[in-house]
Amino acid sequence: MAAVELRDVKKSFGSVKVIDRIDLVIEKGEFVAFVGPSGSGKSTLLRMIAGLETVTAGDILIDGQDVTFAEPSDRGIAMVFQSYALYPHMNVYDNIAFNLRLSRFGKPEIDARVKEAARILRLDELLARSPAQLSGGQRQRVAIGRAIVRNPKVFLFDEPLSNLDAALRVQMRLEIERLHRELGTTMIYVTHDQVEAMTLADRIVALDEGKIQQVGRPLELYARPGNQFVAGFIGSPKMNFLPGSVVSTSGASAVLSLDADRNAMFERVLDGARPGAAVTIGARPETLSVFTSAEEVSAGMLTLPARIETMERLGNITFAYLDIGAPEMITVQIMGFSELSDQQDVVLGLRPDQLHVFNASGAAMTGVANA
Repeated sequence: MAAVELRDVKKSFGSVKVIDRIDLVIEKGEFVAFVGPSGSGKSTLLRMIAGLETVTAGDILIDGQDVTFAEPSDRGIAMVFQSYALYPHMNVYDNIAFNLRLSRFGKPEIDARVKEAARILRLDELLARSPAQLSGGQRQRVAIGRAIVRNPKVFLFDEPLSNLDAALRVQMRLEIERLHRELGTTMIYVTHDQVEAMTLADRIVALDEGKIQQVGRPLELYARPGNQFVAGFIGSPKMNFLPGSVVSTSGASAVLSLDADRNAMFERVLDGARPGAAVTIGARPETLSVFTSAEEVSAGMLTLPARIETMERLGNITFAYLDIGAPEMITVQIMGFSELSDQQDVVLGLRPDQLHVFNASGAAMTGVANA
């Protein structure tokens, strides 16, 4: 295993900046996920670590060695792509062994490495099969096996589960988690799926427009997002955002209100709050409540009149989508089955201590009080 360090790394295609001043240290044995929307630069950053993209400026170090301009084969890495890229005319054994034969390993060494990879990935009974006889999940495991036999210092995964259906993605997430636990190798994993990042990674690197927005443990990004982008990207369903404003300040304390109802006010300690300043108030769907009347509302809650536009019933969870007169619908997560119905007038309840506040530029002004 090896540490990976990026020092002031930049990447441009002509005048277009794709990666802008990335500084990051990934520790030995750590599992780090790069997440972000399409075009955020996450795959380009991974390809630069792999040596498949040149670096415009900055340095990349693996295991303390500067590999900025080293060939991919000299970096001690192995990469698993979204595409399985298996040779259809070869069986599983030969697919896994292919790169070892190119590197002129002896037959006993190749056999030992292939069988050990097959054991780890539970492919023992599939070694004689062709790729056409495998499921999508099995093919991806073969692709991972081809990387394992190289005994790399660092594993790089570029959206490896994107081609799988939902059930197989869950199964393969468990396989990759087990693989990291058993091998202990440094792993860098690119995904646009924040659920994969939350469940697999020791730390998440949230990227947008070629810049790191926040780095931290999954629950840290979930509970204390550093800005509105991270707050909206991490969490499923995503955080609700409501327009609000600063009503008044007294020292470090500020009184805020929701634009949907100026009487819905709460107090918070904020740095740099100015009376009259516009803010965005964030609320996660699972922290909201829906009541059929104001009399049912719990003490201390803020309330807003709302109408249910539609309900999604998933069995153990119900999602209600509410119209409160804001630019976007409000999503509320309700545990279990709900008797509420479409087009029903209700009262939306918000817990002040669970609300996030962001300034006009999108930076977090406060965290969650009980996070």
